[in-house]
This record gives sequence, C-alpha cells and structure tokens, in this order.
Amino acid sequence: MATHSTLEAGTGGPPWVDVTVPVQDGMVHWPDNPPIQVRPHLAMAKGDAANVSHLSLGVHSGTHVDAPVHFIAGGMGVDAMPLDRLLGDVRVLALSGGPAITAAALRAHAPRRGERLLFKTRNSSRRWDTAAFQPGFTYLSSDGARYLVEVGVRTVGIDYLSIAGMDEGAATHQLLLEAGVCVIEGLDLTRVEPGAWEMVCLPLRLKDGDGAPARVLLRSRAEGGQS
Repeated sequence: MATHSTLEAGTGGPPWVDVTVPVQDGMVHWPDNPPIQVRPHLAMAKGDAANVSHLSLGVHSGTHVDAPVHFIAGGMGVDAMPLDRLLGDVRVLALSGGPAITAAALRAHAPRRGERLLFKTRNSSRRWDTAAFQPGFTYLSSDGARYLVEVGVRTVGIDYLSIAGMDEGAATHQLLLEAGVCVIEGLDLTRVEPGAWEMVCLPLRLKDGDGAPARVLLRSRAEGGQS
C-alpha cells in the first residue's frame, strides 16, 4: 500500500526520503476514527472546467502529529506546537522486538536529552501493506514512555497509527504529551536505515487542532551535531 519517493536536495547533498504514507481512498484507519474518503467533486472528463477532489478524513489519519489537547483537556493545539520539535536532527532506532517497546529496550540505545527519536519496527514492512487495521502492531509501552520523559527527549515517532498500544493508549499518550514530547505517528520507515538523519515534519496548521496530517521528509546526516 505505502510507496516512497525520493526528492533531490538541490544543493548537492543527500536526497530527501519521503516517509509519509500516501493518503488514498479507503486506506487503513484507527477503528473508531472516520474513514478516509477521496472523491471527485468536479471532473474535466464530465465537462467541468477543472478537476477538484473532495477529501474527508480524521486528523489522526495516515502520517500525522498528535497535539497535547488530543489527550489533555485544555492542552496546546497543533497550531501552537514548538517548531523545534518538528525540524532538525533525528535518530532512527531499529527496534525489532515487541510488540511492546519497553524502557529496557530503549536503554540499550542510550537516548539523550533533547533528542528526536523515530522507531523503526516491524510495523513498516508488515502493517502498511493492507487496508485492514492490524491490532498486533508494535508500540511504546507506558514504562518506555516514562523512561523517555525522564531522559528528556523532545520528539518520538513510530511507524504505525499510534505510539501506544490499544490497552494503555491513554496512559502512554498522557505521559508524553504532558511532558511536552512531540508525538509523530503513521510513518513508513521501510527504506530508512537506523542512524542520524535530518527531519522536516510539517503538520497542517489546524487552529486548536488535536492533531493534523503531516508531510515528513528525512535526509541522511553523515556528520554534524544536534540542532
């Protein structure tokens, strides 16, 4: 289902890798969220002056960013989130265990204060290839979330529709979002190797939104410090 594109950097540097899941009609979504519908509204083939599509979806569809207000009453909306959470150096971690990513598994990667971390799991190759929701996805456990908060990371991302499992979703989200940790969900990291990358993540600027679909690009970072 998911496809990747590579964009030239334009400056002679490494190309950007698009890790955004393409939005398409009928794609997989969280069970109680709205379905994704892409329908023609105007069509040149039918005599209209232009092609215009109608899009209907929940804000937590596909590749998206969670805002604090998603799980915290009165929390910050996606339009007010600090840009330093969404732009800059990021480290991709390969986490082959699971289904729960625990604090013990994360300690082996020695996360650092201020880091942005993306979790590449079996989800990328096993979960995005079907329109049916896959409940057995790899997720971050609540003790893993607590550990990352204690370390002081600023961003976490994962390669399926939720950072949290179905049984402890609220607790994991609340731990992260209350601490100001940005949560990016729905990535497709199939062609991304573990290591240092530069990230551009731009969610739609929805006023007071509890989340928003995002376009996420990564570019290999051969050297350099954290930004």
